[in-house]
Amino acid sequence: MEFVFDNYNTKIFFSREIKKIENIDTGNTIVIADENTFPIAKRIFGEQNIIFCRLKSGEENKNWQSVETIIKTAENAGLGRDGLFIGVGGGLIGDLAGFAASIYMRGCKLILVSTTLLAMADASIGGKTGFNISGIKNLVGSFYPAREVIMPLECLASLAQREWKSGFAELIKTSILCGDDFMEMLADFAPNDFSNPAVLLEGEKLFNCIKKAAVFKGEIVSEDMHDFGKRAILNLGHTFGHALEAASGFNITHGEAVAWGIYQSCLLGSSLGITPRRRAEKIKSLLESFGYDCSSPHPLAASPSFKNAFIHDKKKKQNMTFIIPDEKSARAVTVKGEEMKLAEKILYKGPKK
Repeated sequence: MEFVFDNYNTKIFFSREIKKIENIDTGNTIVIADENTFPIAKRIFGEQNIIFCRLKSGEENKNWQSVETIIKTAENAGLGRDGLFIGVGGGLIGDLAGFAASIYMRGCKLILVSTTLLAMADASIGGKTGFNISGIKNLVGSFYPAREVIMPLECLASLAQREWKSGFAELIKTSILCGDDFMEMLADFAPNDFSNPAVLLEGEKLFNCIKKAAVFKGEIVSEDMHDFGKRAILNLGHTFGHALEAASGFNITHGEAVAWGIYQSCLLGSSLGITPRRRAEKIKSLLESFGYDCSSPHPLAASPSFKNAFIHDKKKKQNMTFIIPDEKSARAVTVKGEEMKLAEKILYKGPKK
């Protein structure tokens, strides 16, 4: 099973198995991995004499200190402007490696090897990089697409159940944007499958879902790389979700938080007359079938850290913009005045009964 497509100057390679990467200039390359993905990185590069930068895992390490560790490793290795950064991991490693590559000597080559479902379905595609600061998700970042994104499905076999659940949230998000056919594809999976990766990886059903999500995002990004317009819809659930993620001290995963945020967007959309009630219920039913929390208000929404992250969301301009599901996809809606009060009421008090 192989699939390659080329969009916005990034080549994306799918494969069933982990494959070795050879014929690179090992003296001008560093490989960035964390404690979980370091063994995968060693398999990929075999006996080559290559420089590794091994970071600590966990969202709490998505910070400037990790970026500085990567840069110092590159400097100590003598990497030049034509150097190559290779990130092996999920969204966290991809964001950190990508950001470091974007600023080291004003930009070096970048390759990402995605090892999680969330990275394959979303995070590794599109060139967004960054890290957390002041308790705010990805407050600092850049746009820097990788030259290649490699997606070996074998890496997913060792994912914990919660990581599968986190990744599926991004697939569900994309399915809402794509249309009913994709939502129905995902409805064929069972939540219990998360504890049995072998079942999920059988055949080509999951592969086809990842491929559909990757192609969809690639097409959107190719039209709006720097997020000035159409790309905004890819943030469905993220404005609410990032605030919840931060308020939990990142104990709620990105995907779990986004899933919660998607339904809050439906509630806001219904109140604004944008999201048809039937569609909101269909989305809620799909989310809850996979065990995602759709409660409103969420207990953490009353915390100061939630409010701080929410009002300082990195996508904020003069006013707040939310991505709201509509009849067939979703749209960006700028909310201010009384409408903003309505959004806050839903967040802090729940929807009107």
